[in-house]
Amino acid sequence: MSNQTPNLTFVEYIRSALGILVFFIMLLIMTPVILFLLIISLGKLSSFVVEKIAPLIVKPVFAVGGLRFTVKKYVDPIPYPSVFIINHSSSLDILTILALGLPRVRFVAKWQLQYNPLFFLLGRLTGQVFIRREKSDKAIQTLKKNVDRLKRQKLSVMLAPEGSRKHEGIIGPFKKGPFRMALDLQYPIVPIYFEGNRELSSGGFLFSKSGEITAHIHKPIDTSNWEIDTLDHHIESVRNSYLKWADIDLHNQ
Repeated sequence: MSNQTPNLTFVEYIRSALGILVFFIMLLIMTPVILFLLIISLGKLSSFVVEKIAPLIVKPVFAVGGLRFTVKKYVDPIPYPSVFIINHSSSLDILTILALGLPRVRFVAKWQLQYNPLFFLLGRLTGQVFIRREKSDKAIQTLKKNVDRLKRQKLSVMLAPEGSRKHEGIIGPFKKGPFRMALDLQYPIVPIYFEGNRELSSGGFLFSKSGEITAHIHKPIDTSNWEIDTLDHHIESVRNSYLKWADIDLHNQ
């Protein structure tokens, strides 16, 4: 997979730059609001922040950047709590994840995001999970530590099985962490396929072409009969579904 941003027109560069600016302005504006809500509620409004405020932050960014975001659900209602998994190949993924506004969900993100003071503050206060992806043993330990909290609070969790967006091919190899977490939590897995993210922006920042982005929320996968011994088989089956969706995506371009 190329990690170079697709060729942008001058207007798209300007719109992207303004969109990035709007994103950080929205973060700066909304952070005091979020802190106030979390303090007065003693943290009980964390899910409200993720479900309602996060999409409000992202919506003007999409508008300025010329991005049209839609959600297609192949299941109704979406089961909660669940382990949501996504394909990860674009810097736009962070925006589309926030734009979903899924109820009572927590995100598993790379440790380095905490180097941004705003992400550190908001992530820690809303109970997000930060892992060191380059150290798989520590990453798995961190996920295991959070299983009891997520299950006790009946929270969903969202992860990217590919780990990093920097991988060969359209869909990279899947790590075991998300699937082992589904077993430990006894949750179904709900696959989400982002269509358009990679084509519009595969670079390392939020510069992107204008266009359509669609989040396909697919039918849940029952994990109640899964076993540790057959986990590799189940992971391969789920990844094959993503390869199929990516192939359909390519042929529709």
